Amino acid sequence: MDDPNNRKRKQTDIGNGEFLALSLSDASALASANLPPLSPSPPPSQPAVLPATEPPAATNHRSGIRRNPARAPMERKEPLIPPPYPWAGTSRAKVRSLNYLRERGITAIRGEVECKKCEEKFSVEFDLEERFAEISAFVVENQVQLRHRAPREWMNPELNRCDFCNREGCVKPVISAKKRSINWMFLLLGKMLGCCSLEQLKYFCKHTENHRTGAKDRVLFLTYLSLCKQMDSSGPYNVV
Repeated sequence: MDDPNNRKRKQTDIGNGEFLALSLSDASALASANLPPLSPSPPPSQPAVLPATEPPAATNHRSGIRRNPARAPMERKEPLIPPPYPWAGTSRAKVRSLNYLRERGITAIRGEVECKKCEEKFSVEFDLEERFAEISAFVVENQVQLRHRAPREWMNPELNRCDFCNREGCVKPVISAKKRSINWMFLLLGKMLGCCSLEQLKYFCKHTENHRTGAKDRVLFLTYLSLCKQMDSSGPYNVV
């Protein structure tokens, strides 16, 4: 037989268990009611896309050098030119020899002059044989004393009288702005090479393979001797 006390104790334990289960269930419901509603989870973040960057320009280590792409290479000049005068050669700064001119009956050398006063232009001619003999004799006699320097009368030519206004010492030679067309033999026979600029005389020496540095009197001296040598290759016109 069951003990009445045991039966009563079992009933008490069952009651307590039901009460505990009911309490836990109520507490869980109350906690669920007090929790805030769950918000939806944010979408996964997309990876950041960076703008494409160009590679750095190559560094020019020679930035100090400036190039001009529009500049064309210098053209090489033709060695031969059409003779600008019957007594001129086919090369720049060259004249014909005396024998060449004699064979062709050329006895006078003509050139253009201009008056510095009235500005009239006219032609003048010099006797070939007479003028060259005069200049040649002066060079032979004074070459050593000149010491590679042009004398005063070559540096400052004595100008002639004008045929129009009759003023003395005012007629100067008309020298072509185009250097290859300069009338070298006319200037030589008229002793007017000193009217050329230093640049024009250096041009002559360049194309006759003469030393072209130094003062004007030296370059002018070489121009006189070189022209005499071209006209008479047998003469004593070597620079010593």
